[in-house]
Amino acid sequence: MTSSRATLTDYSKLQALPEIWPLVAQRCGSMIALQDAYSTPPVTLTFAQLHQQISQFAAALQSLGVEQGDRISLFADNSARWLVADQGCMTAGAVDVVRSALAEIQELAYIYDNSESSALLVEDLKTYKKLLPLLTTAKPKFVGLLSDEPTPTDSLVPMVNFTRMLELGSSHPFTAPVFKLEQLATLLYTSGTTGKPKGVRLSNANLMHQMNTFSDVLQPRPGDRAISILPTWHSFGRTVKYYLLSQGCTQVYTNIRNLKRDLVKYPPEFMASVPRLWESLYEAIQKQFREQPESKQKLVQFFFGQSQRYVEARRLVQGLDLNNRNPTVFQNIRAQLLCGVLAPVHGLGDRLVYSKVRDALGGKFKASVSGGGSLAMHLENFFEIVGISLLVGYGLTETSPVLTVRRIERNLRRSAGQPLKFTELKIVNPETRQALPLGQKGLVLARGPQIMEGYYNNLEATAKAIDPDGWFDTGDLGWLTRQSDLILTGRAKDTIVLSNGENIEPQPIEDACTRSPYIDQMVLVGQDQRSVGALIVPNLDALKLWAAGQNAVLAGQDEANPEGMTVLAFDSKPIQDLYRQELVREVQNRPGYRVDDRIGPFQFVLEPFSVDNGLLTQTMKVRRPVVMERYRDMIDEMFAP
Repeated sequence: MTSSRATLTDYSKLQALPEIWPLVAQRCGSMIALQDAYSTPPVTLTFAQLHQQISQFAAALQSLGVEQGDRISLFADNSARWLVADQGCMTAGAVDVVRSALAEIQELAYIYDNSESSALLVEDLKTYKKLLPLLTTAKPKFVGLLSDEPTPTDSLVPMVNFTRMLELGSSHPFTAPVFKLEQLATLLYTSGTTGKPKGVRLSNANLMHQMNTFSDVLQPRPGDRAISILPTWHSFGRTVKYYLLSQGCTQVYTNIRNLKRDLVKYPPEFMASVPRLWESLYEAIQKQFREQPESKQKLVQFFFGQSQRYVEARRLVQGLDLNNRNPTVFQNIRAQLLCGVLAPVHGLGDRLVYSKVRDALGGKFKASVSGGGSLAMHLENFFEIVGISLLVGYGLTETSPVLTVRRIERNLRRSAGQPLKFTELKIVNPETRQALPLGQKGLVLARGPQIMEGYYNNLEATAKAIDPDGWFDTGDLGWLTRQSDLILTGRAKDTIVLSNGENIEPQPIEDACTRSPYIDQMVLVGQDQRSVGALIVPNLDALKLWAAGQNAVLAGQDEANPEGMTVLAFDSKPIQDLYRQELVREVQNRPGYRVDDRIGPFQFVLEPFSVDNGLLTQTMKVRRPVVMERYRDMIDEMFAP
């Protein structure tokens, strides 16, 4: 890492996040804080201007009757104005209750009611109209728009747009609240895979713990740039954004559609991300490789093959090989020799191929912290080879959210990293809750300053999640290395139990199988069956290329079928054989392969799992119960005798 820890600003004596902004404004006042080309109008704010707008927004809230401790529902999406509104609420001493404007009206109504909010801040008039049914029974003190649209004259409640909010704040004296660490700062409603969302109570202390410990992971310099793409209410993206801004980093807002272009236009040093983002970038890069002449494809494959051997040997030498944590002297010497032999080949591959990949991603990445799930091993390997540092982290909304994260100096692939300062982890037997020996798999419990205060108005759920000694039940299974690296093996509630009593953790197998270029997404099924099965979303682009090589086309995929071309349906023997070969190879090649991991029947699902169709959460996790319900007939047919 080239940046120096000496440049970092220490906020350990502060009581709350809002106290950071005047300090960073003094230090980096003329530097760009936020750059948002996709808002209307486009926004560019210096740190001084950001602090000014936050203060004006807070003063405006006070002028509209907001008092310290009031809950304000903030239903809007990622933008510079969202940050101003979010921090304006906290600066006024209010508790913001955040959720996407795109969420279902029933969910927003539930959140507003459950949180006992007294005011609303919404994305725009469209969102306001969406919420009109809510306002007939719950009348807030006011509704604020984050847009500059004219407010309706016939509104049921007072309304004010964003520009008017700032005008109100500039003419109203601001009364600074007295902050205390134990005070509630924000309510984040979980968007889990089952059940109604629960309001996670995060205090000032929870958030400040993250601000004061993340310097062990990233050491940015003022002026470094970060791409902001995760949802605003996503606790991981939100926390990383706060931290990077606190250190003088510029936040550039983008979206999925424009990410590839913006990585080059605004080359970032840092980015908070989720695995699905890297899967998308990987697929785009692989598609470009496949479009090259055959001779170039062979050259690229040669370099990646040799570099794979190189990085695997290097991991062993560095003590970062989970498959061989205690190598013999002979194995160590052999790995060192292999590194020496392959280093020149890897270096040539870097000059000819990998540097171009980095350039396509901006060329300036120092690191990206990836949360919200594990990275499939083919992504780990690929981005290590091309020289992009992906630091996988782990946590939950209930843990503010970061519990563990890899460090650049110890980037142990397949791990979720080491705990942040003041964080304790304990692995216990899921049934007895007795602590297990080091290295043994069990339920992961966590304790530390980042653990939530509890669920809002839900003492029963809080008691189930946090025991009397302060240990939080993560619901995840895993084990710890001697160096305190956390290795996650699956969700306790996602475990598939076969009819022979064997337990199958689906995620590692799914991660292995999606390494196949022909598999875009996959969900394992098979509870109480003799074997596991799979619902597969095929990669149609890769499958079309394969079919063309077989002098064939996919049924329904090519209107103009040239004469003499074979038409292949998804149930045709060639396609079935192709996918059977892919599944067998990827499952058997994964570490820790067992016979029970073999995939039996499979079916194709042509509609990708997405947030829009309800099959993914907003953090890109599969809603397994929803998938099972939607494809119940297909699953039943799959296992029919």
